[in-house]
Amino acid sequence: MATREEQSGSFVDTALLWLAVGVLSASIFGYYWFEPQYNDLVRVLGMLAGAGLAIVIALQTALGKTAWGYIQGSRTELRRVVWPTRQETMQTTLMVIVVVLILSVFIWALDVVLAWAVQMLTGR
Repeated sequence: MATREEQSGSFVDTALLWLAVGVLSASIFGYYWFEPQYNDLVRVLGMLAGAGLAIVIALQTALGKTAWGYIQGSRTELRRVVWPTRQETMQTTLMVIVVVLILSVFIWALDVVLAWAVQMLTGR
């Protein structure tokens, strides 16, 4: 019995997702189709309304509910982040710049030494 419900739910979810894609496609098509009749503002508002309707339809599916839960969880985690102060950010940035400069000088010196060694070995 549970298998039949899962298949039915899956079919409904698939149909709703295709309906959402169709609504979104129709709103994009309408934007270009009604170019001669309406100004840009009306066409953009119509396309945004179609996109909003497509999102509402997609959120009714299991995949949409999962995605919405993920977004809500991300927002919750973002609020928990302890952001660094300006001083900590400046110090970290300065340290990164210093380390990059030191490594670039080291790699340049290594390149010069290896080029000299290759030149001596090949006799050029």
